[in-house]
Amino acid sequence: MLINNDTIIKDDNPLIREKSQEVELPLSAENEQILRDMFKYVKDSTNEELAKKENLRAAVGISAIQIGIPRKLTAVIVPDVDKDGNDIRWEFMLANPKITSSSIQKAFLTGGEGCLSVVEDHPGFVYRSARITFEAYDLIRKQNIRVRARGYLAIVLQHEFEHFDGTLFYDHIDPKNPYHKIPGAIEI
Repeated sequence: MLINNDTIIKDDNPLIREKSQEVELPLSAENEQILRDMFKYVKDSTNEELAKKENLRAAVGISAIQIGIPRKLTAVIVPDVDKDGNDIRWEFMLANPKITSSSIQKAFLTGGEGCLSVVEDHPGFVYRSARITFEAYDLIRKQNIRVRARGYLAIVLQHEFEHFDGTLFYDHIDPKNPYHKIPGAIEI
């Protein structure tokens, strides 16, 4: 399936607000291919030459609803650093992910969030749980996984998982005070 900036569903399309359905496990060949195609998009989107040639916007994640498929499938590649300051990369091709616990403490990206499905700029802070635990089937590892995520990874995953409910990041921005600070929130 061709995925590029022209084929990604934008926020003016009511489909982006549809609820996604769980998929059957083991994954069908079709759902495996959807995950592989989304993962390829995310991976290729960070290669400047490929992105220009194939009309890709840079991304760290994409969910199936963004390509017009209302299924609980998402692919993410998130650069991060470990506790010792070493560069690491989180890679997942997830089916039926669900958050099983989340911290009360909030975190936000100081530069705000963006989305492949959102063309216009929506300035403001999006507060999310600083830490989450989620469970899902991961096609990369070919097994069910349970992961504790924090910081940037936790924010990216919450952003992607909210697509399953038809929620977009700017739904969280306070229109009267988009840059209000929540005491104790972690700035990322």
